[in-house]
Amino acid sequence: MQSPTVRYYDQVQEISHMEASMMAVENALNYRFVDKKLLVEALTHSSCIDSASYQRLEFIGDSALGLAVSNYLYLKFPDLDPGKLSLVRSANISTEKLARVAVRHHLYKFVRHNVTSLDEKVREFVVAVQEEKEIEVYGGLVKAPKVLADIVESLAAAIYVDCNFDLQAMWRIFRGLLEPIVTLDVLAQQPQPVTMLFESCQKDGKKVDIRYWRKEDKIIATVTVDGKFVTSASAEQKENAKLHAAKAALLKLSYVSCDPMNVDTFYEINKDGEIEAAKQKLHELCGKQKWPKPNYKIHNEVGSAHQKRYTCSVEIEISEGVLFMIGNEKPRVREAENSAASLMLFALKNSNYI
Repeated sequence: MQSPTVRYYDQVQEISHMEASMMAVENALNYRFVDKKLLVEALTHSSCIDSASYQRLEFIGDSALGLAVSNYLYLKFPDLDPGKLSLVRSANISTEKLARVAVRHHLYKFVRHNVTSLDEKVREFVVAVQEEKEIEVYGGLVKAPKVLADIVESLAAAIYVDCNFDLQAMWRIFRGLLEPIVTLDVLAQQPQPVTMLFESCQKDGKKVDIRYWRKEDKIIATVTVDGKFVTSASAEQKENAKLHAAKAALLKLSYVSCDPMNVDTFYEINKDGEIEAAKQKLHELCGKQKWPKPNYKIHNEVGSAHQKRYTCSVEIEISEGVLFMIGNEKPRVREAENSAASLMLFALKNSNYI
């Protein structure tokens, strides 16, 4: 049993730590709270029973932030129709966007909670975001923990209440945290992969199907179009696997209609419209990017003993997950592997990995 002196010392330490956290958050917000209790509440998870949690603030923050962003977009883009305004608003207040705000401004460090597993989930997301080559609007390799979006909404609400429910004052203070604001141009450059895949195939009268299966601790999403395998990708969460499988499928399907002449200056193209020595080039690329070596397999084998034809697949593991491509049918395994490697290189180039 702790002595009164030890308990007092622990309480002093906790208060000191909380004060330091509050000051750090106020510096990030560039705002000093009149009612400091609001800030404490905004940073407190429901697992802490010593004070009120952020749940009530998060409730009002969701609406206040949504309205503030709506007002901003309405005035900033007078020519946008309601559908596009809704699309841009959603991108700016999504769980993914707000969780990344919490990472960018290090707000995740100051959440008060008593759930050990929460730290691990947040840590995985933070590392994944920090390792990304570009901002992912719709989601990266690791699913955004909702708690991170919740504290951003609760902080917005704390400011809103502290400013006597002045929405304009809250927006002036909070807008800087949301920068860069996602615009329609950004969304046009990064269309939602799953939606784009289904819409593109529907226009061509094709049916898309995405199915899932588990391999150890990964969920693998497999995309088929009109019953034919297109590609697959993996992640720890189903939604992220689906997202990256759709991205990979879009890359492969776009390759079908791409003009090899457009990549003449980058790779030498053979008479079949495929990259010369693609297997060697893919191996070199994986070494340069510090990815595991490509894994080739015979996907299909047809014909008699003296007239066999082969279709090979190649799988590589990149930072976003696993990419899987199937090449064209060839009379030799080596040529079939080169065809699969060529397709993979086209996909990686189109997605700016090389």
